[in-house]
Amino acid sequence: MNSENSTTKWGQFIPLVTVFFFWGFVAASNDILIPVFKKAFDLTQGESQLVSLAFYIAYTVGSLIYMGISLIIKQDIINKIGYKNGLVLGLIISALGTLLFYPAANTGSFPLMLSGLFIVALGFSLQQTVANPLAIALGPISTGSQRLTLAGGINNFGTTIGPLIVSFAIFGSSVGKTTNMSIESVKIPYLVLGLAFLLVAILLKFSSLPDKPEAIVEEEGTVDKSRSSALKYPQLVLGMIGIFVYVGVEVSTASNLPAYMEYDLGFEISDIAPYISLYWASLMIGRWTGAVEAFTNDISKRKVLRFIAPYLAFGVFLAVNAIANHDLTPFYVYALIILVLIGADIASKGNPARMLLIFALLGITAIGIGMSTSGMISVYAFTSVGLFCSTLWPCIFTLAVSGLGKNTSQGSSFLIMMIMGGGVISWLQGYVSESIGIQASYIVGILCFAYLAFYAWRVKGILRSQGITFEEKIAGGH
Repeated sequence: MNSENSTTKWGQFIPLVTVFFFWGFVAASNDILIPVFKKAFDLTQGESQLVSLAFYIAYTVGSLIYMGISLIIKQDIINKIGYKNGLVLGLIISALGTLLFYPAANTGSFPLMLSGLFIVALGFSLQQTVANPLAIALGPISTGSQRLTLAGGINNFGTTIGPLIVSFAIFGSSVGKTTNMSIESVKIPYLVLGLAFLLVAILLKFSSLPDKPEAIVEEEGTVDKSRSSALKYPQLVLGMIGIFVYVGVEVSTASNLPAYMEYDLGFEISDIAPYISLYWASLMIGRWTGAVEAFTNDISKRKVLRFIAPYLAFGVFLAVNAIANHDLTPFYVYALIILVLIGADIASKGNPARMLLIFALLGITAIGIGMSTSGMISVYAFTSVGLFCSTLWPCIFTLAVSGLGKNTSQGSSFLIMMIMGGGVISWLQGYVSESIGIQASYIVGILCFAYLAFYAWRVKGILRSQGITFEEKIAGGH
């Protein structure tokens, strides 16, 4: 690695992470749209989860379009147009999607609403394909995973404030306990979002982001040429299923939570937003913990920061909810649950396979407690799933592309495609809940975590047989 790439290029990295913020903002805001659409359009729980399905299936469609165009022009489309232009194009596509919310709200059309979300996510698919490897490439490879962690932390700042802002835009002040939710109230927030997409596209176009990062050029010249397709690597194929079920359990846990809190626990829809915010803040808490190593090489400082970072993230959650005039009293007890996350992070000893196993088992435990208890204990248990999902994306991503050499970018595209699990599994859980109830339907999440525990055990042997072992800590987020 040349000396120019020995430090993180913060001037390029900081504009890049704005797109990570948007992914989080919109994805978490969907959880507020689901109960709103359900009531406005008189949908079943299964039908309401079409919101998640339309959004996440777009990632697969986007990846297929990406690969199709690359095949037709016989060249990787991102390599042809450049990384910076790929991001700008993705933002413009997403902005076009937000425009559909205006006619959709005026005509009260659920299919048009879904089409708007689909196009927004289609743009996100292109942005994800570019931004994940770019975040890793903007500096030394040894701290690449920590940059992805940092980007993941920004992503989860978006997921934390997204539900609060969209909820405020739809319901007005929660203090007034209003449940007035005209479907036309979604127009303005999404048109503002579209304008923000365009402004960031302009910012990135004139930023110093490279069209093709040096680190990626260097890697292409030194890769293994032993296998012709990424799909010939078992770690990738099993990892694709891993990404599918991981994004599935992450999204379905949150997107089915409003219905559980409303129908089983008697919450008003307008009072649910802080708990959805807490769920997504839990991912931020976990990822900020994992980002510690991006800031210092001092072991003793890392030990201190490992305790400070999660509570700093928790403080951000408390602050934004205080600004939104929400009662913070129910959330203070959550500080104790965060200690479990810190303990699990220490126990993983920096090994991604071990971390994946420990966090998957804790995810099973959290959902099990949520299913077998009632009241606020079950709510805290389900929201804590966010803590244990927090570091799974980079663990799975890193294990799945390890040893792929020249097939790494192709493998990455296959993994991005599997983000559709967020929609499929949310819809599946919503459908299952119609038969056995929402609380019992969380068995779907337990099955997802069970597969991840299996993958953590199996991939270790697969990689060892290829001469690959991990001692580096891996953390981050999509």
